[in-house]
Amino acid sequence: MVRVLVTRPEPGASRTARLLEARGFQPVLLPLTETRALPVEAAIGADSVAVTVTSANAVRHAPKALIAALAGLPCHAVGKKTAEACRAAGFPAVTEGSGDAESLADAIAGGLAGKAIVYLCGRVRFPVFEQRLAAAGVHVHAVETYDTAAIDYGDADVLARLSGRPVEAALLYSAKASAALVSLMARPALWHLFEKTTFLALSARVAGPLSGVVGQTIRIASEPGEDALLALLSLPG
Repeated sequence: MVRVLVTRPEPGASRTARLLEARGFQPVLLPLTETRALPVEAAIGADSVAVTVTSANAVRHAPKALIAALAGLPCHAVGKKTAEACRAAGFPAVTEGSGDAESLADAIAGGLAGKAIVYLCGRVRFPVFEQRLAAAGVHVHAVETYDTAAIDYGDADVLARLSGRPVEAALLYSAKASAALVSLMARPALWHLFEKTTFLALSARVAGPLSGVVGQTIRIASEPGEDALLALLSLPG
């Protein structure tokens, strides 16, 4: 049975593990990052006309009072999983994007020019989404509901989680996790675990930190969604 390393944080890691098991793979959980809620003010400016969300973690960690204050506004989610999280959190009117933050910005910018929106987000994020909206004249009020931190594993921890055996494939959902995995691979005691691993990345940006690793097989999902990422496991060789 092919052993697949799952590097995303919980609770997503366990959900992915169940999907892998259903497809006949053996998941090995090694979350390389964790998310932590940040203190957030529930009061939001009355001029905001919409809410945007590019990560399910942003609504998962948002205070209930904040969600209640925003629930009457139309919500634009980056993709399917984030849209599901927004609906579960209490947003009744959610528009689902294609899974790419830049595409979401382009899709909503025209109708929101000159207006203000609330962007529920993490402290660690790429600026391009906000930059594109700002360039289109949209006033973005970023509300950081969570932070992402790397998990510091010792060699013994990693060896124990992987049962001292190599993994055939590794799923990578963020550039931060990719960078953390590269750091683990650089340790002499751990290199043998990843010597023949195929790295499967959600996007080219996520795969970026792996570019300096010589001799590794790196595959990138056709679109930035988990279905496309897991589909890479079925490719030959």
